[in-house]
Amino acid sequence: MLKTCVTPTVVCQIRHVLLRGAVRNVSTGPTLHGAIQGSDQAKPNRSFVMNLFGGKLQTVELFPYPEPLNEEQKEYVQAFVDPSVKFYQEVNDAARNDATASVDKAVVDALWEQGFLGPFIPTEYGGLGLSNAQSVIMSEISGSYDLGMCIFAGAHQSIGTKGITLYGTKEQKEKYLPQLSTGRVFGAFALTEPGTGSDAASVKTKAVLSSCGKYYILNGSKLWCSGGGIANIFTTFAQTEVVDPTTGEKKSKMTAFIVERHFEGVSTGPPEDKMGIKCSPTTEIFFEDAKVPVENVLGEIGSGFKIAVNILNSGRFGLGAMLSGTMKTCIEKAAEHVTNRVQFKRKLIEFENVQEKLAMMATYHYVAQSLTYMVAGNMDQGSVDFHLEAAVSKVFCTEAAWYVCDEAIQLLGGNGFMKSSGLERFLRDMRIFRIFEGANDVLRMFIALTGIQHAGKDLRELQKAFKNPLGNIGVILAEGSKRVGRKAGVGGTDLSPFVARELQNAAKQCAECVDMFSQTIESLLMKHGKGIVERQFQLARVADSAIDIYTMGVVLSRATRSLKKGLPSAQHELVMTQLWCQEAGSRVHRNLNRIHSGAFKDHYQRMALVARNVSERRGVAHTNPLEID
Repeated sequence: MLKTCVTPTVVCQIRHVLLRGAVRNVSTGPTLHGAIQGSDQAKPNRSFVMNLFGGKLQTVELFPYPEPLNEEQKEYVQAFVDPSVKFYQEVNDAARNDATASVDKAVVDALWEQGFLGPFIPTEYGGLGLSNAQSVIMSEISGSYDLGMCIFAGAHQSIGTKGITLYGTKEQKEKYLPQLSTGRVFGAFALTEPGTGSDAASVKTKAVLSSCGKYYILNGSKLWCSGGGIANIFTTFAQTEVVDPTTGEKKSKMTAFIVERHFEGVSTGPPEDKMGIKCSPTTEIFFEDAKVPVENVLGEIGSGFKIAVNILNSGRFGLGAMLSGTMKTCIEKAAEHVTNRVQFKRKLIEFENVQEKLAMMATYHYVAQSLTYMVAGNMDQGSVDFHLEAAVSKVFCTEAAWYVCDEAIQLLGGNGFMKSSGLERFLRDMRIFRIFEGANDVLRMFIALTGIQHAGKDLRELQKAFKNPLGNIGVILAEGSKRVGRKAGVGGTDLSPFVARELQNAAKQCAECVDMFSQTIESLLMKHGKGIVERQFQLARVADSAIDIYTMGVVLSRATRSLKKGLPSAQHELVMTQLWCQEAGSRVHRNLNRIHSGAFKDHYQRMALVARNVSERRGVAHTNPLEID
């Protein structure tokens, strides 16, 4: 650390470094929808990604890599692994599910009989009671065979039942969870509406308390409900009138409800005709004066938004788990092909461009799998500050899977384009993963703005400390020394104590990115203040940089664990981690440099101009070369 004596000159120097620009405007306003709500704010935030924005190294949920399963837990989940593989190899027919846009009754019956539809439901209610990490193993297996079936089951397993598991009263759990675990009753999650997509808080469906006080009358509709065609129990959301107990003011706030299909006024539309995941029936749901008993309010009146986003946050890692399995199958098909295929009298694997593709495919899978188990393991260990990490996992894994599958098709050539390979079905099925449960574009803004808001709060606290510098000298010196030191190239982030000796250079690359990132966030806050929310060209690069830095830290953690334990794949993991830190580190430098570049500021303005021209023309705005319309 940089040693600093307490003098007026030093205090003025620190003040200048910290308060230069419009620090009075560092508040970014409310975050985008999706943050975990209601956590204990008195406790320090343990999130690596959140603290990254403020230049703080918080490693408690990054190092060491979590080992959440003891021997008993491993033995328990292992009992379901072989039956799951057998189910997908001998019972389920992925191609038939896709072709008919349905699942045979015998297949559905087998799912119930094996207990695969109640993994998260506690054993006292008939479920398997799996931990998050245990569920990842099961999702990887299913994702390696059939993503359509993943969503057919997953819409019920996760978001369809999670609300009752997390927020249900004792009576609600006793009534509904046995039905959802072993009673052959499907659940679904109904949030999206025709005019409401990513802006989840603006749902229009309304619930009005009846004059007798025994029912809520629901009116409205829900769109694109996964499993809506087969579900009998819906976790749904509507605006209700809430009275502020202090002011008496009436407000409209979202409330969660447990709605049964047989309730008067509840109906569903026909299944949508989709690009992929065809066997998962996606439908509209209609509420026409639907009578929902007051005892079916889920959680508290007005807490529906918190419940909705927490359900989504708690299940996002599951998408990465499914796609980790898909990537594994894609890599296996590609490896088999390039190892045996001969062209120009050489096996494909002997060509460097093929080696590059296969190496990067394997590395992307390693990073995605590492992220998924990291988030799941931290959740199992009691983490409550995982919402940014879950968002990073969702964005990265869904985009990595698309890259890996696309490259596998490229390596197989014409064979990959044929339905017989199964890869084209994977590609169609996985396209929705970048859209649902939080569109990746919105999640990028959520990651950037939530982190920046946290950093802005820290700066405001420091600004308050300057109002009483002698009484807060410890705070001022700690923060000031850190910032002055970084600018002087002294006292930067050091990850060396956390990683294996063989990974020190890779750790240094990550640490340099951490310091460069925190300086960028500070400069953006000082330059734009609240206006940062409208700087979405820059925010996208901020989010991508945060994603790359966190993935670097995660693989450093996992590879270090493997090296220390002497796992058979340790050296292979070492090479992939070195490869990833070089690739990701280069992207961080490029993205952060673009944020500061005047040339790219002009570049973004040109993008905005082109987009406006296309929007005004409702299509291509340039003239045909033959000048014929």
